[in-house]
Amino acid sequence: MRRLLLLLLLLALATPAAAFTPQEPALLRDQVIYGLLPPVRQRMPDEPLIVDLAAKGREFGRSGGWIRSFITQRRNSRIAVLYGYARLVGYDRNRELVPDILKDVTVVDGRDFTLTLRAGHRWSDGAPFTSDDIRYWWEDIANDPMLSPSGPPRFMLVDGKPPEVSFPDAVTARFRWQEPNPFFLPTLAAARPPFIYRPAHYLKRFHARYTAEAELAPLLAKYKVRNWAALHNARDDMFRMENPEEPTLQPWMALSKGTGNHLLFQRNPYYHRFDARGMQLPYADGLDITVMGGGLIPAQVATGKADLQAEGLTFSQVPVLVAGEGGGNYRTLLWPEGKAAEIALYPNLNYNDPVWRALLRDVRFRRALSMAIDRRIVNRSLFFGLAYESGVDVLPVSPLYKPERRGVWTGYDPKQASALLDAIGLTRKRGELYRDLPDGRPLEVIVETAGEKPEVADALQIIAETWRDIGVRLLVRTVDRDVLRNRVYAGQTMMAVWGGWDNGVPDSHSSPEELAPMTQENFSWPKWGQYYQTSGSAGEPIDLPIAQELMDLARRWRRTTDETERRALWSALLDIHADQIFAIGVVSKTPQPIAVADRLLNVPDKGLWLWDPGAYLGIYRPDEFYFADARPADPEPAGVHRRED
Repeated sequence: MRRLLLLLLLLALATPAAAFTPQEPALLRDQVIYGLLPPVRQRMPDEPLIVDLAAKGREFGRSGGWIRSFITQRRNSRIAVLYGYARLVGYDRNRELVPDILKDVTVVDGRDFTLTLRAGHRWSDGAPFTSDDIRYWWEDIANDPMLSPSGPPRFMLVDGKPPEVSFPDAVTARFRWQEPNPFFLPTLAAARPPFIYRPAHYLKRFHARYTAEAELAPLLAKYKVRNWAALHNARDDMFRMENPEEPTLQPWMALSKGTGNHLLFQRNPYYHRFDARGMQLPYADGLDITVMGGGLIPAQVATGKADLQAEGLTFSQVPVLVAGEGGGNYRTLLWPEGKAAEIALYPNLNYNDPVWRALLRDVRFRRALSMAIDRRIVNRSLFFGLAYESGVDVLPVSPLYKPERRGVWTGYDPKQASALLDAIGLTRKRGELYRDLPDGRPLEVIVETAGEKPEVADALQIIAETWRDIGVRLLVRTVDRDVLRNRVYAGQTMMAVWGGWDNGVPDSHSSPEELAPMTQENFSWPKWGQYYQTSGSAGEPIDLPIAQELMDLARRWRRTTDETERRALWSALLDIHADQIFAIGVVSKTPQPIAVADRLLNVPDKGLWLWDPGAYLGIYRPDEFYFADARPADPEPAGVHRRED
């Protein structure tokens, strides 16, 4: 009887595996028939990642079709890596880290990481993907002084020390630090990952360690670069995928360099994900991407020329989008933004002007400006009351959220705001509308913006009116996004408007580096962040006690693996930000419109629009989206569904 029960159990366990029969995507069948590609069973890893669509409430899809979308500038070709979201480890829909490209990850004491690859996994050109590709990144890129003059990236250092790295076999890589490194796995899963692996078989031809100078010389001339390092960097473009010759592990690969305004990404024949029936993902044959000015995109969507579109769409365009749904055969989804604030003002505590710098560092000034904003008017006027009125804080869905933090120095109170300005000594002459600085200059706050969203410009106009009531003049300067960043980093910008922290839904395991002066990307303290990021070779050391306290708390978080302590440290950081108003939040959870073709299925109706963690749509796995009327397609995305009457 025991033997019989064991046999029945083995048969039950074997049934699902037996039902898994690898299926060839229609697009690739002819290539297999004519010997241009090996069959799918030879292309797949020995243990592919089999997705459980039913657990997500999704249906099995059909293979075929090209997802059309628009981007506003050529550099946003990164869309293929964002939508693909193939990472060594990645976040699932619950924002928990799970193996993806990797078969498994073993972590000991938060400092010893063993990465196990999938045996038989291959790059998009068919070459084996092994631990040698991780070794190449570590030894020949991260630790090569020509390619990485500053040494390994900061997330690979703990107390300034790199890990011990070993590669026991072709499918194993091990990283061991002396102390915990909580940044390691989340960084691998980021929207913009560091790609700690590279296609060594491809890139070695551009590396002086592996290729003789005589062989490199004609390549330097061909690509018009000064040395082999510049050549290597030019050919190594894993994120933007501007080099179609470089192999990838993403679901879609660059088909060709494309024209200036048209990019094509076609399915990767060696992709590692399959559905439970054996159909190799992605379901869609490719991404058909067109570069177009942001102002023109809503009209293209309304006429049905996009299958999946979010870039270039703002909440102010929702009425136009909804009106076009019938004729354009699409639906408009509204996902709340996942940042800590959609609109936030950043007083630059490292501003070059000494008088203004002292004022911006005075917490009373920041509190006064915050309390002089009528967030209710902003919300009702611009977002029909659908946004969340708050400062820069974690969102209510975060386990770190505390209701008592909401409203701290963010309630509309112009009388108290004026009293704080009076206490600082910012006087207003009789009959004058605006106050003066201590040195006699007018109190004019110059806010710089990238001008990419009309809602931001409208919000600044509303804020200017309420600030005027307390004697503060708000002036707006619009500059290009890159120019704005560089000006902030150089201390040339007094105040910038941007979004809140990227991650508005952290848990105790999330990195708190956005809340401390650990990065120049935080516009509140760019030079302190530079100082930390460059180990003192650039920027300025922290010279404000409360900022140093933030840094100390973040460092303590990094050194502990205790869940209770990490949560307490996070809470302390958030409490300080709520009290100090380093960034002045206006609204959060603003709706982001996403246009989805009616024929494109498995797209969730509800989601969170978040850069990191999440890669916007990436965390929802667009490789599982499929067309209801998909059919075998030609390599060129000009099939039946693309034709217009």
